[in-house]
Amino acid sequence: MQFKISALVLLLGVLSGCATYAPKPLPDRVNLPQSAASITLDPARLPFRNLSSHIFNPADGLDMDEVAMLAVANNPQLRQARDALGIARAQSFAAGLLPDPQLGVTADHPTNGTVANTNAFNFNLNYDVNALLLRSSRKGAAQAETQRVNLDLLWQEWQVVSQARLLFTQLTAQEALMAQLQTALKLLDDRYQKSQQALAAGNVTVDLASADLIALQNVERQINDLERGCLKNQASLNGLLGLLSTTHLSLVGEPHATLMDAAALQKDLVERLNQRPDLQALQAGYRSQEERFRGAVLAQFPALNVGLTRARDTSGLYTMGFGMTLSLPVFNRNRGNIAIENATRTQLFDAYQDRLNSAYSEVAIALENQPLLQSQLQRTRAGEQQLQVVARRAQAAFQAGNLAAADYVRLQTALLDKQTEAINLQEALMEQQIALETLLGPDLPTLANHRRTNHAP
Repeated sequence: MQFKISALVLLLGVLSGCATYAPKPLPDRVNLPQSAASITLDPARLPFRNLSSHIFNPADGLDMDEVAMLAVANNPQLRQARDALGIARAQSFAAGLLPDPQLGVTADHPTNGTVANTNAFNFNLNYDVNALLLRSSRKGAAQAETQRVNLDLLWQEWQVVSQARLLFTQLTAQEALMAQLQTALKLLDDRYQKSQQALAAGNVTVDLASADLIALQNVERQINDLERGCLKNQASLNGLLGLLSTTHLSLVGEPHATLMDAAALQKDLVERLNQRPDLQALQAGYRSQEERFRGAVLAQFPALNVGLTRARDTSGLYTMGFGMTLSLPVFNRNRGNIAIENATRTQLFDAYQDRLNSAYSEVAIALENQPLLQSQLQRTRAGEQQLQVVARRAQAAFQAGNLAAADYVRLQTALLDKQTEAINLQEALMEQQIALETLLGPDLPTLANHRRTNHAP
């Protein structure tokens, strides 16, 4: 009787610590914010130092850093990645829990015995020793997997920051291009109207008026293409920031690219790549697989299960016993799982080597492209300055009646084309800098900083 009461108390104590279930219905409406002002964020939780120390104030417009901050705080994919990190932490917690013992109860009632017979029972308390022995490898694998998911999240945050900066760069460049095209449109439309009037008066030929029309329509086509590109990038940016697609964002400031110090980057390349979250995530995943492989090797040994038995037979005789179950590693010996885990480890090894090789190649290409783009931009700006001088003189000559309208328009159009080329090169140079920051992290050494350091008093 005392044993039954103790068992009942133990059972009630176990049940009192159980978790409870509560349903969580799915949403039935959109919950995307309509403006950046309605989003609150904690700068201290942002991945980069320049973001965590930047002031977030959407009331005066969003600069490039504020766009990146908002993306990290409210990106839907990052929210799901953080949920995945919560799952990994829960799995790590579960892997560290001790296995529960197993309690078995049987009862027998005699149906044709004598008066002296009684009900029989059997209590079995068993414990899987192998589950306890494999706990360290399971826990080690789960902890390394949690580190991998956490590092994957950090790498995904890097990608979101880069994508936000890239879209900001593209949109600001498109705004500058739109201003150039609108100026060209006004100039060509005025030229076309005058050529039509001259054609009606018989002062010009049809081919000259047609050429003005073709030039005007070409600019209109570029404006139409640019408007579609702006709309697409605005929708992409809103989606990246977790806002409604119709949200209007006021972007302020212009990105300014700086030439990186290739020598300083090459010197610190190994250290910077070792700190890259995606490579660290692959390292953590490899450590997790090492633990799984070790667990599979341990599991080839005989599985051991031990237990205690308390019983009473139908004659009223009580017994206390000890039981042990031992598997015989004759056929299986866990060889299949060992082969799988070993092959998986080989795959992860090769994947890490390939990612490391790609990282070095991508950095080398980016470092080669930067000075090339910088040189092209310098030459383009030099040509732009020359055209500006010629255009000013042409405007004075045109107003004085010493230059034909067609020649004046050609010079002005050439200047606008050169300015457009400079905007495109500036955008490409900024995109290359963003690519380098994505590959190697922020706070990269620049040639300007290097010169200031070398010439510091």
